[in-house]
Amino acid sequence: MSERHGTAAKLPIRHEDDGRRGAFVVERDGAELARMTYVHAGDARIIIDHTEVSDALRGQGAGLQLVQAGVEWARAAKLKVIATCPFAKATLDKHPELQDVVA
Repeated sequence: MSERHGTAAKLPIRHEDDGRRGAFVVERDGAELARMTYVHAGDARIIIDHTEVSDALRGQGAGLQLVQAGVEWARAAKLKVIATCPFAKATLDKHPELQDVVA
């Protein structure tokens, strides 16, 4: 799989949510390669608390794609996002197009 400079291949991201906690996950061949987790904070907010990307996906934009997936879901669900995860916070701060959901 090749990657053009500046653009990463879109990864398949699965969303899981039990009403209290949730995650956006990238798996390949049954192995989890990346995960961003959050907790619900009341009815109107989520807190992104952790992002982890395996070495197999480093440099492929997986972390950014996880944050983008979380933002798209939060927009659709009319939720605001608080990031306590340093990576997610830095990503939200760096990308103005994602900041409309930041609490």
